[in-house]
Amino acid sequence: MSKITNEEMEALQSLISEFEQGKLKLGDLELQKSIIISNIGTIKQKFAEEEQKLINKYGDNSVINLKTGEITEKETEESSEKEKED
Repeated sequence: MSKITNEEMEALQSLISEFEQGKLKLGDLELQKSIIISNIGTIKQKFAEEEQKLINKYGDNSVINLKTGEITEKETEESSEKEKED
């Protein structure tokens, strides 16, 4: 019975090993992706809770500048039209 050479066998085994390592890395990345997506969901939920606290405190017509913290009233269509007329 004939056999492949040792070099050929080592080359194949090396490629199989690289392929398996690649699959493991891909699995790890998918797991990390899943964790990140879950974390983003948690952050969005916490943001919504904080937003609701601010709405309860300052009213739902309030607009908060996220850079300065300044609170202004939401512009209504009527006030926008009045400004255009003036």
